[in-house]
Amino acid sequence: MRLYSLSVLYKGDPKVHLLKAAYDVSTFNFFQRSSVQEFMTFTSQLIVERSELGSRASIKEQEYLCHVYVRNDGLAGVVIADNEYPQRVCFTLLDKVLDEFSRQVSKMDWPSGSPATISYAALDGYLSKYQVRPSGT
Repeated sequence: MRLYSLSVLYKGDPKVHLLKAAYDVSTFNFFQRSSVQEFMTFTSQLIVERSELGSRASIKEQEYLCHVYVRNDGLAGVVIADNEYPQRVCFTLLDKVLDEFSRQVSKMDWPSGSPATISYAALDGYLSKYQVRPSGT
């Protein structure tokens, strides 16, 4: 069971943009990592774009399961995990991250924010904390 990506996005008008993201691509070949990360960013944006405000969904994309939660205020979160990772845990994580993000980052910054301008450092910690390690390691 593995988490690969945790992203916070803003579903604005006219397009969706990434506010902050964390990735764990350590299980991929070194030469594949940047393209896998690009795929995850693109897929996250596409899923949020196609999701309605106030919706949750789990979408299968290749060998991954993408869990998306788009709040009514346009703030959205996407977790990309393998097929075995529990769906309920992914949505609990998304709730927690989006609540915390909306408390720490001003809503005025969402429409124009980018990973370089948004100050929110907790994603890597959450990705690591919610990673299920094989027993015995």
